[in-house]
This record gives sequence, C-alpha cells and structure tokens, in this order.
Amino acid sequence: MIKVVLVDDHEMVRMGVSTYLSTQNDIEVVGQASNGKEGIELVLNTKPDIILMDLVMEVMDGIEATKQIIAKWPDAKIIIVTSFIDDENVYPAIDAGAISYMLKTSRASDIANAIRTTHNGGSVLEPVVTGKMMNRMRKSSHRELHDDLTAREQEVLHLMTEGKSNQEIADTLFVSLKTVKTHVSNILTKLEVVDRTQAVIYAFRHGIVEQK
Repeated sequence: MIKVVLVDDHEMVRMGVSTYLSTQNDIEVVGQASNGKEGIELVLNTKPDIILMDLVMEVMDGIEATKQIIAKWPDAKIIIVTSFIDDENVYPAIDAGAISYMLKTSRASDIANAIRTTHNGGSVLEPVVTGKMMNRMRKSSHRELHDDLTAREQEVLHLMTEGKSNQEIADTLFVSLKTVKTHVSNILTKLEVVDRTQAVIYAFRHGIVEQK
C-alpha cells in the first residue's frame, strides 16, 4: 500500500483527491494539511511514501515546505500538484527537491499513476515543465568562457577595455599592483587569450562591454 499525505490549502481539492485515491486498491491517504507548515509536521510524523504538495498556500508555501522536508528527511518523495507552470514556481520547486510536477487540471487517474511512478523511483513532469527543464539544461551546458570570471575580474576587465594600465587599475580599485597582476593573469587564463589586447577584443566581441 502506498501511503500518501496531501498538502493543499483548498479543502475541496483535498476532499476530491482523497476521495478518488480511496478508490485505488494500492493507495491510502494517511493525512491532510492545509499549509506548508502543517505539512512539514505531518510528513515528519507519518513518513508517508508520497507527498502531494500544493505551491501557493498561506502561512508557508509549498516550495519552502519542500525545502524543509527534504532538509530534514532527504528520502521524501514529493509530487507538486499546482495550477502554476511559470518559471518562478517550476524551477524553485524542482531545485527544492520535488521529484514530479503535475497540474491540478490533470485527470485524477493521471495523478494516481504519477504517485505509483514516483513511488517506484520514476519522475513524472507535465510536458511544459519537461520543456522548461530541457531549455534550462541547454542554457546551463552552453557556458561562455567569461561566465567563470569573478565580479572583481569583470571590474578589472572593464578597466582594461578603457586602456588603463595595471597601476591605474590598482589606484582605481584601491588594491595593490600585485593583486591587479594576479587578476589580469586569471582573466587571460579564463578567456584563453595570450595578452591584454586579446582580452579586450574578447570583451568587445562578446558584449561584456560596449565599444565606444
């Protein structure tokens, strides 16, 4: 029997989902909570196999509740069931530790199947969520060399594009000449260029600074 806890601030939603799941021979709802704070306490006390978690709730939202549950119980399997598929909810929810992401407009049978799949070690994502995650992975995998520059190295590079010498950069940033030389060396290494001129050209070509 798969033990499930429902965390949602709408009583009618909880009742509807609970009623349907009670018709399934392999699923049992062992508890319900109306907000994230109550959900954390309930989950940690009952240790269910699956948690169905709403996102937008009073007192504590589902993202924060998911974070805290995972922090205290890393083996928890959380399925987000929400009406929201915007970036501000999808990415934080997955980053917080949710395994599956469903919409409240999904058929009850789809949610039941998502419970089974997640319980068996799989992950179920709405197609639009899958698309968002794929785009995110593509963006993160396509890193530019200058993405590895620290904030200070970017400052130094900006000053280099203004034609300032190492000493002038040191005076501008109120650091030692040795420190500036170290930053310049790191910049050349990270941008895979051999001298300051190439570093400046790189900066203009990649739009790090605007050419006057």
